[in-house]
Order: sequence, then C-alpha cells, then structure tokens
Amino acid sequence: MKKNFGNFTRRQTLAALAGASAAALSQARVADNAAEGLAPPSVGAAQTRSASGAYYACALQFRVDAVNRDTSTAAARARMQASITRIDQQLRGAKSWIGADLKLVVLPEYTLTGFPTRESIPEWIDKAVLTIDGPEYTALAAIAQKNAVFLAGSSYEADPKFPGIFFQCAWVIDPAGKVVLRYRRLISTLVPTPHDVWDAYLDAYGIDGVFPVARTPIGNLAAIASEEILYPEIARCHAVRGAEVFLHSSSEAYTVTMPTKRIGRLARAMENLAWVVSTNSAGVDNIDIPLDSANGGSEIIDHLGSTVVAAGQGETMTANARVDLAGLREYRRRSGISNMLSRLPYDVFQAGVAGLDFRRKNGLWNNGRVVVPARSYFREQQAETLARLVAGGVIT
Repeated sequence: MKKNFGNFTRRQTLAALAGASAAALSQARVADNAAEGLAPPSVGAAQTRSASGAYYACALQFRVDAVNRDTSTAAARARMQASITRIDQQLRGAKSWIGADLKLVVLPEYTLTGFPTRESIPEWIDKAVLTIDGPEYTALAAIAQKNAVFLAGSSYEADPKFPGIFFQCAWVIDPAGKVVLRYRRLISTLVPTPHDVWDAYLDAYGIDGVFPVARTPIGNLAAIASEEILYPEIARCHAVRGAEVFLHSSSEAYTVTMPTKRIGRLARAMENLAWVVSTNSAGVDNIDIPLDSANGGSEIIDHLGSTVVAAGQGETMTANARVDLAGLREYRRRSGISNMLSRLPYDVFQAGVAGLDFRRKNGLWNNGRVVVPARSYFREQQAETLARLVAGGVIT
C-alpha cells in the first residue's frame, strides 16, 4: 500500500529529492568551473579545443605503394605524388569521421616509397630520396595546413651537408605547414645514419639535433623510427629532453602472436611515462615479398603502458583515441614507485657504458668528406662489431 505525503507518493518524493540533489551538484560544478576560469563545454559537434588540453590522435594505417619496380625517376615521382593524393583523401575522411579535435595524424614508415632492396645508394637517391624543400614535402605541408593537424611520417631524405648519402628521417609538420621536427634514424641495417658521419653531424646539429623534441600545443613530440622502438636508450634520450608523445612510424610483420615491436612499444610507454602513437603500414605493394606481410596492428598506448586502441588489418583510421595530456603531466609530477623518470641514477649508467668501443663511428667520413658506401659496407661493419664483442667477452 502506497503512503501519501501531501499529494506526492513515496516514489515521487524520492525523485524530487534526487532531482534537487542533481541540480545542486550541477550548480556546484558550474561554480567550480567558473572559479577555475573554465567555460562549460559546448554541446553538439566535436570542438576544436578542449578545456583540459585533450585531443584526438590517429594512427592512419595506409597501404605503401613502393617505387622499387619503377624504371625511371619520373615514374617513381609520379607514384609518390599519387600516394600523397591518397593520403590527402584518407586524412580528410578520417577527420570528418573522428571530429574537429583530431590534432595529430601519424603515417607509416617510408610512406611514399617503400624501402631499398637491391638499389645502390646513388640509385635510391635518384629514385626515392626527398630533398628538404622538395615538392613532396610541400604537398604534405599543404595537407597538414588544410586539415589543421600535426602530420607525422617517415621518408628517405638528402641533407646538403652530407652529399652522396641520405638518411631515414622521421618528420612532423605543424598545422601552419612548417616542419617542426626532423629526427634521423640512428640504427639501421642497410641505410646510412648520423653515427656513420658522427663528428660532422654533431658539429652541424649538436646532440639536441640528434634527439630533437618539438614543444607544441599538443605536447612535447619526439619520433622513434620503426625498429628503434626495441632500443630503450633512444626513447630515454628523447624523454630526458621532455618528450611526452612518441611518434612511431613503422612497417612490421603483423602476427597473432606478440610481435617484438609491440613489446617494445608497451615498455617504452611505461618506463618513460609517455604516450605512443604507432602506425604500421596496411601492406607494402610492388615489392617481392607478399603484400600483407606488414599489415595491421597500429595502436595508441597511454603513459601507463596500456593499449587504448589497436587496429586490425587493412587501410583504416580506426586506431584513433583521445590523448589526455593533462593526465600525463599530472602523473609525471607524482611521487612513488611508478615514477621511473624521477628514480633513475643516470650518471651510474653513463659511467657503466663509458669508453666502450664496439660499433665504431665515422665509418662514412674521411678527411672531411662523405664516403659513399657499397651495400656490402653495412654487413662488413656489423661483422667487425661482432668481432669486437667477442674479443671483449661480451658474447662468447
């Protein structure tokens, strides 16, 4: 039997009390926001700005159309322009789907060209290497401007300071169309690196140019190239320079078992308290290995080492997620066992590796000039390093 309180039933009375409590709580939240100078969020379409500084990032999983089989420079450059057109179309579609607060888009490794297989250094320069102010970068900058995003990717790039060779470069273009970060890959199997011309590279760019960090409105950005995610030293050198978001352009085998690079991504995020936006290719076409060998698994990982989202296979923008920049910064300021950035005795480790002479620098620099290597140089260099590791008792 229902009890009446005036003209109200018990249920109506409780509902009225609950409504009053909710209204009071809503008013308190409005007051709190006003006290902090925060405007209440708008209702409706995704906004371009967030009061907390959060934004969406997308690992745009893209099929790489390789230039290896092209028999002329003109054909290779035309293929690269066609890839840029596809990037433009897919990024525009991704932003319309994800929302106006999509601020960061990461492309796969060597997005426009694929990787050299049998080509010599001069052949690859002619066919596939970008110049710093070339038409490909200009077109990519226009895409970043048009879509108001930070656009990150990876290319083979010539540097006029080191004529005759090239580097694999991870770059970031800001929404104004300016390249705000250039990171040259340090560990590679068949491509020259800054370590091969080390003294001259340091003279030209300094150590902060070796490990560049771009301070931007969407966080402090740093790039890690593909396989380098397996080397904790590279991520750490970025982190101690303030990096908060690692941009990982990759092209890697996608397997249902745990890929090694995924282990690396999870570890690098956790140990550096940094987000990782990692983009794999959606297959590499026009080369001799099967198309889908490197296809799928793009992911975004938060600063605790947890995967927020991961894609399957194919061309897709589904690996997108909200990056909580304020939460990362708050967590980094916390004391406790999990704040590894604040607990490491860096000088101990520096002393522990000082003076080692295994992989030798300056292998492509002689008497103030670049030495253009044959492909055999890279195998011979690794063989010499292994011999020194054996002689030093590091491996037996």
